[in-house]
Amino acid sequence: MKTINNILSLLVSTLLLMHMPIQAETSLRMATTTSTDNSGLLAILNPPFEKQNGIRLDVIVVGTGKALKLAENGDVDLVFVHAPAAEKAFVQAGHGVDRQAVMHNDFVLLGPATDPAKVKTAKTVTQALKLLSTQRTEFISRGDDSGTHKKENSLWKAAAIKPNGKWYISTGLGMGAALQIADEKQAYILSDRGTYLSFQDKIDLQIVIANHPPLHNPYHVIAVNPERYPFIKYDLANKYIDYLTSKQGQSIIADFKMKGQQVFFPDVIPITIPTILPTSK
Repeated sequence: MKTINNILSLLVSTLLLMHMPIQAETSLRMATTTSTDNSGLLAILNPPFEKQNGIRLDVIVVGTGKALKLAENGDVDLVFVHAPAAEKAFVQAGHGVDRQAVMHNDFVLLGPATDPAKVKTAKTVTQALKLLSTQRTEFISRGDDSGTHKKENSLWKAAAIKPNGKWYISTGLGMGAALQIADEKQAYILSDRGTYLSFQDKIDLQIVIANHPPLHNPYHVIAVNPERYPFIKYDLANKYIDYLTSKQGQSIIADFKMKGQQVFFPDVIPITIPTILPTSK
């Protein structure tokens, strides 16, 4: 009798499980840059979207070059990056669609408080880089094909300089690690403002050049082309794009501050912001 009861209980349990709704959590895979993550922005920006849509955002934090490569291989559903020339090439090659401007901030050139290369006397970024190269003052490069590295390369090119030699140190590391190396060596380095602010209390480097047009740093979001990879969660990726460019998303970006300073500036919905950013601690 006991055996029969056990069998009946097992059958009832099985039938109940068969009729229970399966609530598997949907995930959206996004590759993004170290700056959006290191700054802490995504920790504030993503949770409302996840809650509203009942999904989980799987964020892969790499340099822009690697992020675009992941998307090109169909390993993510969308990218949130900051290297316009590479982004345009990515879209033109048919890898991405629906590229949208989201926000911007700026890059800053950092150096020791003593400023041995006298970079603060430079009136342009080009002059600053020429001072570094002629005096062969140590400069730390990320060297990782990130958006910051791409910007750095474009600045050297604009200055008609090919940096090389012992003074120019390519690390192949993310922004945080590169900043720490620059601080240890008391060298110069190009950084996005957000990551600098997050490390400001941990390093002695100071801003020596900022608020110059060539240092503008725009961010765009791009969905992976569903025609190339039919399994891409294209509809969900578009929902996230709509969220980033909505009043809600843009307001969260505008309200995000570090040490009382504006870090990113929304590009879709006009919001009053300062035009001049702080240049030192």
